[in-house]
Amino acid sequence: MTAPTAVRAKTRVLIIEDHVVFAESLELALSIEGYDARRLPLPDCARSGELVATVARLRPRVVLLDLDLGSFGDGVRLIHPMARSGANVVVVTASADKCLWGECMRNGARKTLTKTQPLNEMLAVVRRIQEGLPVVSAAEREDLLACWDEHRIAVEQQRERLGRLTRREREVLAQLTLGRSVREVARTSFVSEATVRTQVKSILAKLDVSSQLAAVGLANHAGWRPPVDA
Repeated sequence: MTAPTAVRAKTRVLIIEDHVVFAESLELALSIEGYDARRLPLPDCARSGELVATVARLRPRVVLLDLDLGSFGDGVRLIHPMARSGANVVVVTASADKCLWGECMRNGARKTLTKTQPLNEMLAVVRRIQEGLPVVSAAEREDLLACWDEHRIAVEQQRERLGRLTRREREVLAQLTLGRSVREVARTSFVSEATVRTQVKSILAKLDVSSQLAAVGLANHAGWRPPVDA
């Protein structure tokens, strides 16, 4: 049952999205539907406190939030404080990573949508929230949370393995993540290729992987950051 226009006009929807054309399209569509829709400009700095404070002051019923906010950074960190302030956070993202969706859900998001979904589906989610209806089934929620939990455990295990590396092994791995070959690592480190190969062999053993490519993939998956002076 469609809510009267007068009721929708009292429903404030904020759009937090760095892609201006996409944000303006959402704003226009929601406004035509009768909602009080506004695109919220991102602050010049990457500090989230200012943006969260603005959202709390505006008291929206719904926040449509992108996760990749360009120079502002990762939108995941905004979900919990915005949800805690009373907003219904709906993530609208280009990512199809179900584990990431589960992390959003764990942080308090009501729903995650992909940007490839029809605009009518996005509007339907806002409408259901405005009407106090559920927007995700219990089964879908549990599946997403389970995916996130499995991912979290895997990352913890990977970081534990990375923690076994010596300082020199971390430096070599850092060079590998930059796409450098063993010969290049040896040249820049002023050691022999044989020495570097021995170090790489030790890295692979400690990370329990069979190739340099797999070692780099594990480091990236775990969000590992190389030493500053690597």
